Amino acid sequence: MDLQQALFKYFKHESFLGRQEEIINDILAGNHVLTIMPTGSGKSVLYQLPALLLAELTVVISPLIALMKDQVDSLQKLKIDAAFINSSLSKKEREKRYKNLEEGKYKILYVTPERFRKKEFLEIINKRKINLLAVDEAHCISQWGHDFRPDYTRLKEFRSKMGNPLTIALTATATPAVQKDIIDQLGLTETEIKMYHEGIGRQNLFLEAADLWGEDEKLQVIKDTLKQKPGSGIIYFTLIKDLHSMSELLLRSKIPHSVYHGDLQADARREIQNRFMNRENQLILATNAFGMGIDKPNIRFVLHAQIPGSLEAYYQEIGRAGRDGKDSLCLLLYDEQDLNIQMEFIKWNNPSSEFYSRAYNLLMSDTERINAEGLDYFKEQLTYKNRRDYRAETVLSILDRWNVIEGSIETKNLQVINPLPEHLDEQDFLDRKLKNEQLKLLEMMRYAKTDSCRKAFIHEYFGIQHDEICRACDNDLRTD
Repeated sequence: MDLQQALFKYFKHESFLGRQEEIINDILAGNHVLTIMPTGSGKSVLYQLPALLLAELTVVISPLIALMKDQVDSLQKLKIDAAFINSSLSKKEREKRYKNLEEGKYKILYVTPERFRKKEFLEIINKRKINLLAVDEAHCISQWGHDFRPDYTRLKEFRSKMGNPLTIALTATATPAVQKDIIDQLGLTETEIKMYHEGIGRQNLFLEAADLWGEDEKLQVIKDTLKQKPGSGIIYFTLIKDLHSMSELLLRSKIPHSVYHGDLQADARREIQNRFMNRENQLILATNAFGMGIDKPNIRFVLHAQIPGSLEAYYQEIGRAGRDGKDSLCLLLYDEQDLNIQMEFIKWNNPSSEFYSRAYNLLMSDTERINAEGLDYFKEQLTYKNRRDYRAETVLSILDRWNVIEGSIETKNLQVINPLPEHLDEQDFLDRKLKNEQLKLLEMMRYAKTDSCRKAFIHEYFGIQHDEICRACDNDLRTD
């Protein structure tokens, strides 16, 4: 059957979107591919359809456990033999899936990059013929990307252990420097991989920014937006306390809405997300914890009430609007006071080498007491009771990502299992990382203040040509 027939047979889609067919033909012709496409443009079909047309196993590496389950559930509903193996499984279920994998079951297998730390997984995967390796959220490969995952830096090693299979890397966001890093980390050269970069070409997304001051002005803009754009919408906040403050103001104005953030219990988050996905005219106030697996086609606006820390983050979040092709608004509210929030985040996110060393030595020497007395005790030893200093949380997160620790303080089973990585003890490296994050925030601020075409600004940031005035942003309309 041809690709069009296969698309309908397996996914019941009548036609391909954008350059999907071209990319899939390239993969089936044996070409490695790096594709950078907006959120909601159908990236998963780019590896799922080839996986069904190739004879053996396709392995999908993804950092998003929640999204894995959603994708596998969708594939299984279509009678496609897919599975995931990650830390959310019980030991019994994990061993069952290992056995199935060893026996030749599954056409598509989703795993996190951390799964390759497990000896038993490596022994089984080495027994299978891998036709295709798909690396989702590929920007996580690069330390200069916005969501770095250290285990992604071992992709060259993973590919080698799998016999260097045909590879497709996919992301919505990658600057030219990150694109180069992705290719290098895959163990490929720029001549060995075909690049597809679609940019933010969705004409139905209207980009706008409003320069304002204070909560009252934000409230008025939000009310005006709700009148102009009836339907479902997301309002993003950086801080939970500011989200709750705006929620109270909206409740006083009798504007119904939900709130979503990382401090809610998992079952509450699930219920709120399901309500947003399944009902019409839903308004949600959320932090960036809300987003994974959000594929609601009729979101009429995405409003940022506080400036994000990078254009990469902003670009991903506005991509959730207007997936049904109808006109949708992407509005950024720029209050100069909010820059201080992001500058604080950058400070917390970039401890010094001296701080890493002190934290590591404390974990080594006082593990038992840290587990017994909890996070507050650990923080007090490092930051002298300054509860607004979140560097200790950053250290724990980074050490976990680098496989230096396992377990957690919350479950009272944290232990140090590896030495401190060299680069966390190198202040020059940490200074470069800090400067990189500061420059990302500067570009986000420049976007908010620009008087030129906003889509052209984003395209230039990501290294894409955008010569024409798109007439899909506030600045373009002002030049008419």
